[in-house]
Amino acid sequence: MRKPIFASFVMLALAATSCQKPAEPENRNLSRAKATMAAIYANYGVEDSFLLRENYPFNEDYRAGYLASEEQARPNPYSYLWPFSGTLSAANVILESDPSYRSVLDERVLPGLAEYLDTTRMPVAYSSYVRTAPASDRFYDDNVWLGIDFCDIYAATGDAKYLEEAQRIWKFIESGMDDVLGGGIYWCEQKKHSKNTCSNAPGTVYAMKLYATTGDERYLEQARSLYAWTKEKLLDTEDGLYFDNVNLAGAISRAKYAYNSGQMVQAGVLLYNATGDETYLKDAQRTAAACHDRFFEPFTAVDGTSFRIICKGNVWFTAVMVRGLAELYAVDGNAACLNDVQRSLDYAWEHARDERGLFETDFTGVGKDSEKWLLTQAAMAEMYGRMSRIPLDGE
Repeated sequence: MRKPIFASFVMLALAATSCQKPAEPENRNLSRAKATMAAIYANYGVEDSFLLRENYPFNEDYRAGYLASEEQARPNPYSYLWPFSGTLSAANVILESDPSYRSVLDERVLPGLAEYLDTTRMPVAYSSYVRTAPASDRFYDDNVWLGIDFCDIYAATGDAKYLEEAQRIWKFIESGMDDVLGGGIYWCEQKKHSKNTCSNAPGTVYAMKLYATTGDERYLEQARSLYAWTKEKLLDTEDGLYFDNVNLAGAISRAKYAYNSGQMVQAGVLLYNATGDETYLKDAQRTAAACHDRFFEPFTAVDGTSFRIICKGNVWFTAVMVRGLAELYAVDGNAACLNDVQRSLDYAWEHARDERGLFETDFTGVGKDSEKWLLTQAAMAEMYGRMSRIPLDGE
């Protein structure tokens, strides 16, 4: 009888966690990232499949609440693309510290991701659900996140196939751009009702990463244009944070999420690095400070120490914000935000992680989740992996 695929990769992930020289103990963040990925495969894995469940425990009646239409949110046996893609980001950032983790990326994550690739509609892109199911919507932001990851994987490995995939996805992103509202990228291909920060801010980051790897000035110009459009249409000039989206009538959805502002921080830093224009850096610093104000809160730990802990909420939004904070720290050396990220992650490891190695969304450990979302766990693995590359507090 064939050994279950998911069980094989649990062992692979666990092996990656334990293979370290006793004389040179592995960075604690990196060990935690690998352990969290192993917990994902142990708890969300589907027998004889590279795919994953969306929640633990598995709920066969679960309907996703983040899609563009109710009819797309039908109960499904597998995760939608967005939560699954979090494992690509996590594996990618672990790979940056440990090249041996490429085996998990190539043999576990990417074969699962391929199940979402839609080659029947042009340009080719990844659908929100697996291709063996009835046709599902395709989201520009879903594909932007993947494109960013493929750029980063190329940077880590030098393997041209990853850059080729990033460039192929960009063609789909370009198909979502037009002059309505003066520019910008839509959110959903099938329902072009709004242009969202979550498409345009990371779209800027994506274009800058393509520019960095290819030197093609076209990408730089697209990045400049997307950044300017997002700042003009969606910046709250009162606090430096970004609103969620603008619809085709020009009405702004004023919700503010950590990932939207965090991606504008990263975009600003990348544009500053490429152009030397200090306006971009000042923008990034202002928005980062506003993120620290809005998405962290005062907290006193059980041992009496006080710090600003990451607020309860969508953990993946936080992980994407941390990408921007890390990019900025590499330029200005201001560690205030990242020190609180590290303290939050350390506290969550001890107080907000259950016996299965899965995390709550409340890092204080007080609030408990009845179901644990795949994307939350992937986001935790990504944050531990990213922080493993940033020497703070003795790391």
